[in-house]
Amino acid sequence: MTTVDHLRQVRLGNLRTVLLALVDRPGSRADLAARTGLTKATLSNLTEPLLAGGILVEEPATLVGMGRPSKPLRFHPAGPVAVGAEINVSHLAVETLGLDGETLERRLVPADMRRTPADEVLDRIAGLIREVTGGSERRLLGVGLAIPGVVHDGAIVRAPNLPELVGARLAEGLGERTGLDVQLDNEANLAALAHLWPRHLAGEDFVHVTADVGIGAGIVLNGEVYRGVSGFAGELGHVVIERNGIRCTCGSRGCVERYAGLDVILREAGRRRLDSLRRVLEAGDPKAVEAVRKAGEALGVGIATLMNLFDVPTVVLGGSYAVLYDHLREAVQSEMDGRVLAGGERHTRLLASPLGEFAVVRGAAGLITRRAVQQPERLFV
Repeated sequence: MTTVDHLRQVRLGNLRTVLLALVDRPGSRADLAARTGLTKATLSNLTEPLLAGGILVEEPATLVGMGRPSKPLRFHPAGPVAVGAEINVSHLAVETLGLDGETLERRLVPADMRRTPADEVLDRIAGLIREVTGGSERRLLGVGLAIPGVVHDGAIVRAPNLPELVGARLAEGLGERTGLDVQLDNEANLAALAHLWPRHLAGEDFVHVTADVGIGAGIVLNGEVYRGVSGFAGELGHVVIERNGIRCTCGSRGCVERYAGLDVILREAGRRRLDSLRRVLEAGDPKAVEAVRKAGEALGVGIATLMNLFDVPTVVLGGSYAVLYDHLREAVQSEMDGRVLAGGERHTRLLASPLGEFAVVRGAAGLITRRAVQQPERLFV
C-alpha cells in the first residue's frame, strides 16, 4: 500500500468515526472531539466537505455553560436518503430513511404476490418507489430490497411462498427499473437490523421473529445479524416441532409455520384479515382466542429451540405477531419457561417490536444508510 493509499484509508476511517458519532446524536466540534478522540483541527478538515456537500449542517451557535458558544453539527434535513423496499406474500412496502434514522415517507399496499411473475412484481415495486420518492429532490443513496426467502449471491434460491421469484435476479432487475444500486437481503434479517440500526432497541443479542404466511427469525449475536454460511440461518418456520405432522410447502412435515403462520391462525379463527382477527380477539371470541393460543404454543416450542441453540436472552415478536402480542404472549412465554434450559437463571424475556409492520422495510432502508456511514466514500459519488 502506498503512502497516499494509507492516508486515504486513515481519512475514511476518521470520517466513519465522525459519522457514527453523529448517528448517535448531534454535537459540536468540541463535543465530537471528546467523543471520538480526534483533534479539533482534524474534525474541521473532515467536516468541511460534508458541510459543503449538503450532508451535514451547522446549527446556530448556542451557549451551554461557561465558555464560547458552540455550533452543533447534524445531518442536513435535505441531505441524501435511502430507500427500503419490501416484497412480501401479502403486501408491498416502501420507506425512505435519512442518515439520522428519521423516516421521511412510507407506504404499504396490500397485494397478493404468491403467483405473480417476477417481472410484474418488479414493475409494481419500482412504481411504488417512484411514487414515494418522485416529489423529492434529495439524493437517493440506493435501495435495500427485502424478500421472504433465502438469498444467496444476489438471487433468491428458496422462497416456498413466492415460487415465481426463485432464481430471479431481483436486485439487478430493480436497479434497471430505478437507476439505483440495489442490495438484496432476507426480510427476517432486515427486520432484525431495524432493531440494531441506528438504535439498539433490544440489546446486542436477540432473535426477532416475524410472520406472514411463513415465519422468519433474524438472529443477532454480538450486535451483528447472523446469516449462516449459505444464508439459511433463522428459518424458524421450518423447524420441525411434530415429526409426523402436517405436510409443509418445504417438503417436510410438522414445521412451525404449519401451526403458527398467520394464514393458519386466520383460518382457524374463521377470519380473513389481521385487523378483523384483532377486533374479535378484543371482544373475546372463543374460536379466535383458541386459534391464537394454539399458535402461540407451537411458536413457543420453536422459539425455545432457537434460544437453546444460540443462547440469546431476548425474543422480539414483530410484524403480525407484534399486533397479536397481547394475545400470544402467555402461550409463547409458557412454552419458553418450560423448554428453555435453565430459563429462570438466564433471565429470558419476550418483547413486542415497537416498529410493528414496518420493521422489515425500515431495516431494508437501514441497510443502505448503514453502508453509507460505514463506507463514507459513497456519500461523495
